[in-house]
Amino acid sequence: MAKQLIYTIKEGKSRGAKYCALQERSQQQVRDKLYDWGLYGDEVEEVIAWLISEDFINEERFAESYVRGHFNLKKWGKIKIKQGLEQKKISEYCIKKGMKEIGDEDYQKTLNELLEKKWRILKEPNLYIKKQKAVRYLLQKGYEPNLVWETVNNFAD
Repeated sequence: MAKQLIYTIKEGKSRGAKYCALQERSQQQVRDKLYDWGLYGDEVEEVIAWLISEDFINEERFAESYVRGHFNLKKWGKIKIKQGLEQKKISEYCIKKGMKEIGDEDYQKTLNELLEKKWRILKEPNLYIKKQKAVRYLLQKGYEPNLVWETVNNFAD
C-alpha cells in the first residue's frame, strides 16, 4: 500500500510538528520530508516558517544536539562532525555554536581512549606501520591531523 500523501498546509503543519517533536531536526531534513509528503514550493516554505515560529525547528539547538550525539556516542572528531552539519545545510554560525558543546579536555580524553583501544587491537610488530594504522583510523574518525600525530607520537614513545 502506498503511503498517504499530504496535500494541505494544515496537515503538513500537524505532521511536521509531530516529526520534529520526536527528535531535533534541521530545516533541510524537514523540507525533504515535506516534499516526500507531497507538499511543494511555497507550501513547504510556509510550513517551515510556521514550525520555526512555533520553535519545533531550531537550527542552533539542532547543531548542539548533533555535536553532542556524534561526539559522545559515535566518538567523531570535529572535522567529521562539521562536515556532517554542512551536509545538512547548517549555517556557519550554528556550527560554531554547536562545536562549543565539545570541551578541549573531553576531546583529548576521547582521542586518547580511541587510540589506546585501537593500539591494543593492532597486531602489528613494526612500530612505524602500527603508528600509521592508528593515525589512519583516527583521521577517518574526523580528528585533526596535527593533533592525531602529536597524540600518537606521545603515546608510542
